[in-house]
Amino acid sequence: MNLENIEAFVFINHYGSFNKAAEVLYLSQPSVTARIQSLERELNCKVFDRLGKQIQITEEGRRFLPYAQQILMTYQKGKLHTNQKKSLPEELRIGSTLSVSNYIIPDLLPRLKDRFPNTHFKLITGTTDEIIHKVINKEADIGFIRNVAHPNLQSVKFFEDPIRLYVYEGHPFLSETRLTIDDIAAQPLVFFECGALDWLRIHRIFGNLDRPPNIQFLVDNSETAKKLVMQKAGISFLPSQSAQQETRDGKLIPIRLPDTDGISLQTNLISCHGKHSQFLTAISEFGKMLTARKDGLSASIS
Repeated sequence: MNLENIEAFVFINHYGSFNKAAEVLYLSQPSVTARIQSLERELNCKVFDRLGKQIQITEEGRRFLPYAQQILMTYQKGKLHTNQKKSLPEELRIGSTLSVSNYIIPDLLPRLKDRFPNTHFKLITGTTDEIIHKVINKEADIGFIRNVAHPNLQSVKFFEDPIRLYVYEGHPFLSETRLTIDDIAAQPLVFFECGALDWLRIHRIFGNLDRPPNIQFLVDNSETAKKLVMQKAGISFLPSQSAQQETRDGKLIPIRLPDTDGISLQTNLISCHGKHSQFLTAISEFGKMLTARKDGLSASIS
């Protein structure tokens, strides 16, 4: 029985969607469908019923699910045990952009330490260009950068962070059911510029207005932008990961805006080709967990 087919089955059941499972597994939707069809041939039964765009696990699929989960868990444990018998470096040098360093690395490093207890971890913070330079010149082993490709490096998508409009507690927008770009442009704005091309799409949503947006503060640090919003100096477009704690505490409230749906900051994981595969696998698994957490937040906002 093909492990990839089993993995697709478990992920589809978890996310309740072929499309979402395909995104998390970095596959096309037809590839995921083909894996399920192959699994169903192997089991000689249907594991999902398709009801239009909805899916529902069948009784046979429900009986097979705990075995599928156990197979994947056993495989991962065996793979980890085998890999840890290989020679691991005493120190792993991780290059990271500032946003990843602030909002992702503190959750990631303890998990890596649990999995690789004999390895020490060194964090190096810099811009995307600086991190690329350090990995190429062997000054860093792996790096978290913006969505940039380089011919000398292996680069894979790690995480996409949606950009959303955030307001403070009690803001008038919270009682509005329909907001226009004109409404937003008239508000005092705190503009956080991170230097990524994705931010050009935020600028473009104001492009057809008769007057420019009311930008009162232009900052290059998300922490500064958040604090200005919480002090009611304005509202701001922010990467969701940076505002996670403040959102939980009710200090910042995300506003759904159809014009910005699909705009996100993509973080890639880079390394020299063929190097540090054990760490890359562990970090990619953490990226999948972040994606699942993000999807849950998106569902609660919409």
